[in-house]
Amino acid sequence: MQIDFLSKPMLAAAMLACLASGQVKAQSCSFGISGMSFGQIDTLSGAPADSSTSMSINCSGLPLARILICPGIGSGSGGATASARQLASGGNQLDYQLYVDSGRSVVWGSNSWPFAPGPPAYPLTLGVLGQGSGTVMIYGRLFGGQASAPPGSYLSSFSGSDVEVRYRYTASSDCSTSLGNVERPGFTVSATVPANCQVNTQDVDFGAQGVLATNIDATGGVDVTCTPGSAYTISLDGGNAAAPPTQREMSKGAETVIYGLYRDAARSQPWGSTVGTTVSGSGSGSGQSFTVYGRVPPQHTPSPGTYVDTVVVTVTY
Repeated sequence: MQIDFLSKPMLAAAMLACLASGQVKAQSCSFGISGMSFGQIDTLSGAPADSSTSMSINCSGLPLARILICPGIGSGSGGATASARQLASGGNQLDYQLYVDSGRSVVWGSNSWPFAPGPPAYPLTLGVLGQGSGTVMIYGRLFGGQASAPPGSYLSSFSGSDVEVRYRYTASSDCSTSLGNVERPGFTVSATVPANCQVNTQDVDFGAQGVLATNIDATGGVDVTCTPGSAYTISLDGGNAAAPPTQREMSKGAETVIYGLYRDAARSQPWGSTVGTTVSGSGSGSGQSFTVYGRVPPQHTPSPGTYVDTVVVTVTY
């Protein structure tokens, strides 16, 4: 009996030690964040561009335990202001923001970043085998109205203190503390601004005329908006008759009226599509206006009616 009496407490102690070891099993989590790309951005359109990426979560620990995950995201290498994060290309910036929700209304913050609320809270309950995984979406918006951004590749890298994912066993949803284990998965946010131009035109209207015995002058216009620093050339084709710049033809059936288009008010510099007859410029991100000077020279007067020609404006950049 003495042998039995002494062995039972030893067995019980061994069982308790085993149980205690299982109760303190630490949680372990790994995270991965894919890069976010806004792709090619038409900064001249004035419209915002949306994108998204995801963070993968894989955790292990006590069966059925609840782990609180608090992923904080800071400024990134591109920097930030009180109203936006920034992508950088040399000394140039594009403003954008990261959000918790698909409606892009709740900014994704960090406890170490002063410009937004703290990190969002994501609870994860492990399964009966002590394993759990999930995916969290990160939403981005690149703001419109940034036509002054020059062409280039824009980037912000998140690493080190810019990404702080804390996690711990808790029933709380409080992510304002510095408690828990820390992982720092890196990722990038990028966008490309290509060279781009937009063009608008105003017709040249010579109005109602009688006998074509003297010069008849009128003007139209070409408005060009190009990304900053983008060199461009404006050419005007020969119209429906593919005629030289000063011998274009407005027509009504088989009848025609000869006219010319010019780059200067004196009507001495023809505006066409060959070398030496085009107009050049450099984009600024704002509209640039060019006057098209038209002239109908004296000529035989055809029968009354409406005479029309269509000239194609080409902006090469």
